[in-house]
Amino acid sequence: MHVRHLQVADFRSWEQADLELEPGPSVLVGRNGQGKTNLVEAIGYVATLGSHRVASDAPLVRLGASRAIIRTAVVNDGRELTVELEITPGKANRARVNRGPVPRPRDVLGILRTVLFAPEDLALVRGDPGERRRFLDDLLVLRAPRYAGVRSDYDRVLRQRNALLKSAAANRRARRSDPDALVTLDVWSGHLAAHGAALLSARLDLVADLGPRVAAAYAGVAPESRPAQIGYRSKIEDALPAGYGKPDGERADPEVVAEILLAEMVRRRDNELERGVSLVGPHRDELDLVLGEAPAKGYASHGESWSFALALRLASYELLRADGSEPVLVLDDVFAELDRRRRQRLAEVAVAAEQVLVTAAVAEDVPGELTGARYTVADGVVERD
Repeated sequence: MHVRHLQVADFRSWEQADLELEPGPSVLVGRNGQGKTNLVEAIGYVATLGSHRVASDAPLVRLGASRAIIRTAVVNDGRELTVELEITPGKANRARVNRGPVPRPRDVLGILRTVLFAPEDLALVRGDPGERRRFLDDLLVLRAPRYAGVRSDYDRVLRQRNALLKSAAANRRARRSDPDALVTLDVWSGHLAAHGAALLSARLDLVADLGPRVAAAYAGVAPESRPAQIGYRSKIEDALPAGYGKPDGERADPEVVAEILLAEMVRRRDNELERGVSLVGPHRDELDLVLGEAPAKGYASHGESWSFALALRLASYELLRADGSEPVLVLDDVFAELDRRRRQRLAEVAVAAEQVLVTAAVAEDVPGELTGARYTVADGVVERD
């Protein structure tokens, strides 16, 4: 899989940009603030419908413009598809494939797969649990695009149930009785358990598949450090079968997980009604990152944190390759942050990729193994050297 062509209009700092790409390494060099990261961000957006830098779409539209356009031509197994995304803050985004509109933007997911490593990835280790949940869910969607719908359905039901709980909590404080609200809560609890079980089961299976690859990748980039491992921590983990989420364990059964989730909601109903929020479900879970016997967050050094973040991305890349669809590898301004060993390990993986896109402030930061197309990004223009 590779991106043959990228065109953007009114995306971030770019009024217009047009870039022909090819398989193998492509290196974009430019001073900070010239827009090279914005270009690879646009490619990542096509793959995930999200940015690795911001949580909303509004900053993606150039100041003064009403919308942004991204167009890509993606080649996979000799077949080329063109994808066009129109990003309009405050309105529904629109998508086209081969110039024909698709019902929903998420219908383009799966056409392009990317694994992106960027300075922001330190948040995977040092940030809050939401960063790690997003990492898992984004990888789930890359492996199986249908999970975009599972995530959307779960978030929709969670919002509805939280609104109901908030209303019920207010009634309880005011000592108002509303039996119908409790009946409705039971209905939404069933929906939340069903959608939550689909998402939670997929996360458990993903962690089981990813864990050995993370351990191997970390040992490769930091052989002198303590061993790394990952695990999934859920509010219902004590009730789950012991093998769920383990590399040598059984695959998670969504029906079993749904029953456990629903039972836990019943058990914690009084707490939820008192606090007015859903306390059970995958939105409360955590991906544990462990070095030796200690959690990486708070105990890992700066170098160890970088190594763990890199291991998570390298493991993701290897997992997608094992699934049979090699992703585009995107390395956004990271070589300057890495020491010699980590640079070398990353370069070894990158040079074997079908396509790798690299950004750097200075060409000397890029390992010599990554020889290929070179582009200069400056003053609103990107040109091949």
